[in-house]
Amino acid sequence: MSTLRALARAQAVAAGRAQPVATVRHLHLSDRPLVLVPLALAGEANAPLAALVGAAPDEARLLVVPQPRNRDQRFAFAAELAGVLLPYLDSFRGVTEAVAVDRGRDVRHRYTDAPQLLVPNPAGITFLRLFGRSTRFRRPDGDHPVHPSVPLLGRWLTFFAERAEQPGSAALLALTDALTLHWATGQSAVEDLHLPAVLGWLDPPPGWTGAEAAARAEDPAFVPPAGPATDPDFDNHRLAPAIEAYAGAEGDPAARAVAYDELCGLLRDQLTPTWELMWRGVGLLRALPPGARVAGRWAGDRDAFTGYAEHVDAGGGPQPRRDGAVAAASRLQRLERALTAWAVQRAYDDPLVMAEHRLAGEAFVGEVTLADPKRVDDSGKRPVLRPRIQVVTTEPVPMPVGATLYSPARPGQKATVVFVTPGADGKTEVVLELAGGMGRGLTAPAGSVPEVGERICLTGLSDGFRPGGAFPAPEETPWTHGGPPEQHEE
Repeated sequence: MSTLRALARAQAVAAGRAQPVATVRHLHLSDRPLVLVPLALAGEANAPLAALVGAAPDEARLLVVPQPRNRDQRFAFAAELAGVLLPYLDSFRGVTEAVAVDRGRDVRHRYTDAPQLLVPNPAGITFLRLFGRSTRFRRPDGDHPVHPSVPLLGRWLTFFAERAEQPGSAALLALTDALTLHWATGQSAVEDLHLPAVLGWLDPPPGWTGAEAAARAEDPAFVPPAGPATDPDFDNHRLAPAIEAYAGAEGDPAARAVAYDELCGLLRDQLTPTWELMWRGVGLLRALPPGARVAGRWAGDRDAFTGYAEHVDAGGGPQPRRDGAVAAASRLQRLERALTAWAVQRAYDDPLVMAEHRLAGEAFVGEVTLADPKRVDDSGKRPVLRPRIQVVTTEPVPMPVGATLYSPARPGQKATVVFVTPGADGKTEVVLELAGGMGRGLTAPAGSVPEVGERICLTGLSDGFRPGGAFPAPEETPWTHGGPPEQHEE
């Protein structure tokens, strides 16, 4: 936890309300996300019990498994869920746009929008990942056949679960994570996994403090759990008798219909409060303006959605049960690079996030006191424009001479530290030489060089392109690392 977030948590306790730790929204929010609130049966391995799903507050559809231990009913639930999810995915596959690649020498096409799934908490993402794993290898023929939509559902759920691992991706979001990314509550990180408690801090009832609202929200007698886990008291005293009543009515269609309706009503009552909280949370996020780099990350989600849709259309197989050595190393590097880019982009978009880096000595803010925008360096084979500026700051400057810095206001420009002169009055003078972001001529365009009097933020964090590592093809990998065994001639 950073110093600023710890301070914000303390301020939330003092003020009785969550405190903002962001000035912009760092995640894309779809105009029509698909909200999914799952429930699982306690004591069983990812056995679905019910789900409330829909793309609008008034479009909630309840899916119920009357006997979660029954294999056929569980896959019937999967087919019902596929009947909701797959048409939702297809609704984003109508319009494409051309995207230039290879420096404009070629184009590719991607969908202009992509689906977005919202679940209450990270446990909901785990539920979808496990449910996808249990369905994507099923077959519509042979022994124990399932509906043809079930394996397709499993493959798409696995796709979304894998996108959820990508830092900055918004294809599948846990609402608790999205909210606590932008606000700090006065409770622990573990308590922040409980959606009703988080919203109790963000939007307490009139006259209540966040702590009081969160305490009430944690009492299942007032607010049911947000899933997929259920409350043990509910399981023992209400759910178990309802399931037993349904099972005991076998052979009596009228009694079974009554028991099914009662079970559905019971589960709807459990899910509806969380459904309403989900849309309240979406409204809070919508009130924040999106960051400048959110659209670029969403473009990455659209690329991924387009690519996987084309893979499915071409008859490609399901995701493997586990990655090979090369695929695992490639995935790990991709996630590490995405995590670094995600941290830098958030800092560039949001001064509150950048403030955390300033406290860590990775950035400083100062005022430009001198500027020479016409300076030309003619020591090389040809003269090049290399303006210099002097920045005076009261913050620590741990960057050494020769370090390359960047400004969020001009991310394409490099500033090399030439001199660092500490002053007796607590101020530090930093002389920087600028390169890039000024065209190819010997005259800098207006605004491309910081002017005297401008306050500027400088940091070693770079949002530039980072080339990936080179990995061998699987057939060139030794058998000890996933490659094929060597063939020996006899």
